[in-house]
Amino acid sequence: MTTDQEWLNVESLDLEAQGVAHSSEGKVVFIEGALPGEQVQVNAGRRKKNWEQATMTAMRRESSQRVEPGCPHFGLHAGACGGCKMQHLHVAAQVAVKQRVLEDNLWHLGKVKAETLLRPIEGPAWGYRYRARMSVRHVQKKGTVLVGFHERKSRYVADMQSCAVLPKKVSDMLMPMRALVQSMDQIERLPQIELAMGDQVIALVLRHLEPLTDGDLAKLRAFAAEHGVQWWLQPKGPDTVHLLDEGGPELAYSLPEFGVVMPFKPTDFTQVNHSINQVLVGRALRLLDAQKDERVIDWFCGLGNFTLPIATQAREVLGIEGSEALVQRSRENAQRNGLSDRTSFVARNLFEMTPELLAADGQADKWLIDPPREGAFALVKALADIHQNPELAPGWQPPKRIVYVSCGPSTLARDAGLLVHQAGYRCVSAGAVNMFPHTAHVESMAVFERI
Repeated sequence: MTTDQEWLNVESLDLEAQGVAHSSEGKVVFIEGALPGEQVQVNAGRRKKNWEQATMTAMRRESSQRVEPGCPHFGLHAGACGGCKMQHLHVAAQVAVKQRVLEDNLWHLGKVKAETLLRPIEGPAWGYRYRARMSVRHVQKKGTVLVGFHERKSRYVADMQSCAVLPKKVSDMLMPMRALVQSMDQIERLPQIELAMGDQVIALVLRHLEPLTDGDLAKLRAFAAEHGVQWWLQPKGPDTVHLLDEGGPELAYSLPEFGVVMPFKPTDFTQVNHSINQVLVGRALRLLDAQKDERVIDWFCGLGNFTLPIATQAREVLGIEGSEALVQRSRENAQRNGLSDRTSFVARNLFEMTPELLAADGQADKWLIDPPREGAFALVKALADIHQNPELAPGWQPPKRIVYVSCGPSTLARDAGLLVHQAGYRCVSAGAVNMFPHTAHVESMAVFERI
């Protein structure tokens, strides 16, 4: 058992941005707020047979990478905002940690080592978050309304007066938003405000559990006029979202390198960090290297974030997604950008893929895979099955190159293991993408080529 007097040497960070050390007994100790290279004393809380979770109580050697957090609401104390976990670590060191997490996952989970490490993709560390889901709570005991992220390891909403990772204009609206909700008739029935920013529009989605009164609607319109935002209302599920008032600029983001504009609804999935997304798409397409005579399949295509840029380079692109409604949105975006003649879209349950379904979508020279956090296990398993049993898809040829964009290093590593050890590919390169600075979230990209 770790004692209060024992000094621990912090060796690394885990995926939750906790320092990792070993006690004198060899037990692993996870330490809130500690950084690699530091020597600390701790107060152990949760204890298990092989590990302990602790908080730092004293430090006698500080990391050279420790910095002053950029937000007054960041911290380890009760009531601190839980939206960020790594503001006390220099942003360059954050990127290095995420690159190491990617490498460790690939090796320990997939037994894969990339032949080349890609330079991490990084960008602005502050004001980058163009998407956010903020909780709203009327705290009667305090006589106030809170709008923001949850407190660290708590269901309570943090008392945020500003947010350094939101764009300044949005951060400056947090207190006016609190005052707005506090003035509304339905103050107890407004659980959430979602932010979605486009190139020209700040959209705010108000989730309301009861119909809004005429007075509340008038207050929303006055707020929109004063702060230059666009209100959307969501009475039930995401499909019910609609504009409070029609007209005004279109909610969309652009990919200037490819001349593509992507309209979206504020509840659609889009990347939180527009500048990183532009770099990500550009690098993915350079690595894919689609030629004008090639056919490409974009698995988990979403609204066409990769599909449409690929269509500016390839002969044909097939975008595959799990929802027919989302596929229709992709078709509309392709038409909007004049790319309908080079694109087609189909709906598939990509978590129940089989060799037969895979072959039914036809051969492609190259693939781009951009799955959710669960990864693309069924897809790569079907590919591996065909490699080991060609009779499952007679005459079908696998793609010669796959670019895999991941939001979960563990599922990427699992799928990479299948591709390398069972499907006949080698991992030629991989690198981290710092889509979410100051958080422990790791995005990454890997390239596989057929042997």
